[in-house]
Amino acid sequence: MKTQCSTDSLRTAKRLGVPVLLTTLLLVISACASTPPPTEQVAVSTSAVASATSAGGSDVAPAEMLLARQKLDRAKVAMTAKDYALARSLSEEAQVDAQLAEAKAHSTQASKAAYELRESVRVLREELDRQTK
Repeated sequence: MKTQCSTDSLRTAKRLGVPVLLTTLLLVISACASTPPPTEQVAVSTSAVASATSAGGSDVAPAEMLLARQKLDRAKVAMTAKDYALARSLSEEAQVDAQLAEAKAHSTQASKAAYELRESVRVLREELDRQTK
């Protein structure tokens, strides 16, 4: 009787094992396939880094630009490794760092322009004061 019970249990386990194994395999494959490659996000981040660089971000915000470049490089490595979730996350962070660097560059340029304008006004006032005396 023990032999019959053991044999029946083994047959049942084998019969159930294959469908369970296939179901598990399909779930794993579908989980991997559900995260599409973030190629568009990486392209947007690459553009943001280029834009920040051309705006002078490397001079004004070197730390932010370094972080943006490093994160973008790591995102590209993650893309190659097909770790799309990490690639997307790093790419988004790189984009934000680049945007911050670009904003700092534009802010610095605006501050310089405002200073130059105030200085021009001061010089014009001095010139007017001399002419009226």
